Amino acid sequence: MSRIGKKAVAIPNGVTANIDNGTLSVKGPKGTLTMGLSDLIDYKVEGDEIHVNPANDTKQARSYWGMQRTLVSNLVEGVTEGFSKTLEISGVGYRAKAQGKTLKLELGFSHDVDLEVPEGIEVKTPDQTTVEISGIDKQAVGQFAAEIRRWRKPEPYKGKGIKYRGEYVFRKEGKKK
Repeated sequence: MSRIGKKAVAIPNGVTANIDNGTLSVKGPKGTLTMGLSDLIDYKVEGDEIHVNPANDTKQARSYWGMQRTLVSNLVEGVTEGFSKTLEISGVGYRAKAQGKTLKLELGFSHDVDLEVPEGIEVKTPDQTTVEISGIDKQAVGQFAAEIRRWRKPEPYKGKGIKYRGEYVFRKEGKKK
């Protein structure tokens, strides 16, 4: 049995959840999120909780159980608190600047990298070496952070590049004479 799946998802005050035509919609103070429901899982909104259980006893239904419960939990957490990721840029001349719906990155290329910020995502640059990404959809926030990081992953010799805050970069020793 799934330890995660057995727990019901609590619905806080100010949040409403509805199941209609195979979709779960959760509305809260930060906005509305929807998710398509799997046929292998039974979803029930009872009072101030959402219960997620496998529809049958197949291996596939049991394997979906915990993940579907986590996805429902992410919807509820997103409309109440939101999600954020912070990226740190290190390297001589590497910098970032948010300009409206565009993020301008200078990463040592012969050109600047201009990234269009997706709908529902907010990007802030408190200083030139920090990028804060926030939004209500956990998947969209993580995907955009990964796309930014992809331009210059941290390298192991000098540690230059874009890394997540708190990420440990394994450092290597250089050549010896």
